[in-house]
Amino acid sequence: MGFYSAFMVASRVTVVSRAFGSDEAWQWESTGADGYTITEAERDTVGTTITMVVKPSTETDDYDQFLDEYNLIAIVKKYSDYVRYPIKMLREKSRLLPRPEDAGDDYQPQYESYEEDETLNSMVPLWKRTKSEVTAEEYNEFYKKKFFDYTEPARVIVSRTEGTATYNALLFVPGRAPYDYYTREYEKGLQLYASGVLIMEKCADLLPDHFSFIKGIVDSQDLSLNISREMLQQDHQLKLIRNALEKKIKNELNAMKNNEREKYEEFFKNFGRQLKFGCYAEYGAHAELLKDLLLFYSAKEQKMVTLAEYVEKMPEEQKFIYFAAGEDQTRLTKLPAAELVLDKGFDLLLLTEDVDEFCLQVMGTYAEKEFKNISSGGDLGLETEEEKKAAEEAAEESKPLFDALKEALGEKVVKVTLSTRLKSHPVCLTSEGPVSIEMERVLAGMPGGNAPKSEKVLELNPAHPVFETLKAVQAAGDTEKLAAYADILYNQARLIEGLPVEDAVAYTEAVCKLMK
Repeated sequence: MGFYSAFMVASRVTVVSRAFGSDEAWQWESTGADGYTITEAERDTVGTTITMVVKPSTETDDYDQFLDEYNLIAIVKKYSDYVRYPIKMLREKSRLLPRPEDAGDDYQPQYESYEEDETLNSMVPLWKRTKSEVTAEEYNEFYKKKFFDYTEPARVIVSRTEGTATYNALLFVPGRAPYDYYTREYEKGLQLYASGVLIMEKCADLLPDHFSFIKGIVDSQDLSLNISREMLQQDHQLKLIRNALEKKIKNELNAMKNNEREKYEEFFKNFGRQLKFGCYAEYGAHAELLKDLLLFYSAKEQKMVTLAEYVEKMPEEQKFIYFAAGEDQTRLTKLPAAELVLDKGFDLLLLTEDVDEFCLQVMGTYAEKEFKNISSGGDLGLETEEEKKAAEEAAEESKPLFDALKEALGEKVVKVTLSTRLKSHPVCLTSEGPVSIEMERVLAGMPGGNAPKSEKVLELNPAHPVFETLKAVQAAGDTEKLAAYADILYNQARLIEGLPVEDAVAYTEAVCKLMK
C-alpha cells in the first residue's frame, strides 16, 4: 500500500513536484534498487506528477495487464472506490454527431472521438450514509452486486461506533445459504477497509464461527493501510470491533425473531444449524449468547418454538423440558414414551438434526429447567410418589423375570427393568450414561469408526398382556421360549427407536415360529 509498492510493477518511477507558493519544481527518480536522484525540473503548475515505467512481461509475470484501460478501472473500483477524493482517468470516448440539415435518405450516422476526464470511484460509500438516506432497494442492489447473490438479503444491519473502536459497518443476513456453506470450501469473513481503502477481501477475524453466514463491510479509520495479516490478528481494535459486531448481530437476529417471525423461521431453515453448532462448540462457551435464537419443533403446538416460549407454557407441575431425538418427526411422536408425555398435557420438542441433542446436552438447562430425553433412562417426572412406590414394589417382585431376560440377552443390554414411561406399548429401549441411542446413531455415521455405544436398557410395561405372558413362561421354567421372547422384544424395541435389527434373518424366523 505504500509508495514503494510501485516498484512491484515498475522498473523506474519518476516524481516531478512543485510545492504551493514555490516557483521551483524538483524531480525524484529511482529504479527501486540503487537509491534515488533529485534534480531541478520544470513544471508549469503546483502539484505532483508520478510517471511509472512498467516492467516488461515475462512467462511468469504479466505486467501488461496494468496498462490495460479496463483492468485499471476494475482495480480502482475494487480497492479505491470509496476514498474521499476523485480518481480520474483520461479516457477516449465517441459521440454521435448531429445529423446535417441537408442530409439525404442514404445518410449514415457519423461519430467523433474525444477525450474526457472520467471519475472512476464513487467516493461516498453507502455505509457512511445514514440509514434514513438509503432506500431498501439501494441496499438490496448494493448487496446483490457486491456479493454476487441473486436473492435479496433477509436483513440489513447498519452499525456505527465512535470511541475506543471507531468504525462503520454495513452487514447483511443472506436470504439463502450459499451452496457451499456447510462445506470446508466455504470461507467466512467481512471485507475490511481502512479509511475507504480495501485492505482485506475476507477478514475472518471479524466474525465468530456461529455468525459466519454474515456478509458485509467494515471500514475503520483506526487501522493502518500498511497493516499485515499477522498484525491484524493481534490488533486490539479489531478485537473490539469483532465483539461489538457479535452483539449487534445477535440483537438484530433477536429483533427479527420477535417482529418478523415468518422471515426469521425462513432464516433459521438456512442457518439455524450453524447457531446450534455455535452452542455446542468450544464446550458451550457461546451457548448463553445463542440460546434464545434457537428454534425447535413443538409436538403440541405443531410449529417451531423458542425455548422461552416452551418454558412459558409449561404447566406448573412439569419438571423438565422434554425432547425426543431422531430422523423423522412423525416417528418421534409415535415413540412409546412420547404418548405418556403428551397425554399428561406436557409439550415435546422433536429434534431431527444430528447436532440438536449435542446442543441441548451442552446447555444442560434453560431457565433452570433441565432438558430430558424421553428415550434416556432415569426419572421422567411423569408419575406420582404413589405410582413410584408401586412401581418399585412391582419391580422387586418381578426381579427373577428381569434377571432371566437379562441373561438371555447377554451384552445387548445392561439391564432389563420395569417401565413407568409406557402406556399402551409393551416395550421400549432406553439408555444410561452420557451417550444416548440417537447419539450412538449419529456418531456411528461419522468417519473414523470406533464410535461409542450407548448403554441400552430394555423396559417392560407391567400393565401390558405381554408382561403376563412373560411371567407365565418364566414360572413354567421354559428358558428356551423365554429367551426367544426376549430376543423378539429386544429387536422390536430397536425398530421403535429407529435402530436396525441386528440379525434380520434370525428375527424373521423367530416371529414365524411363533405363528405356527
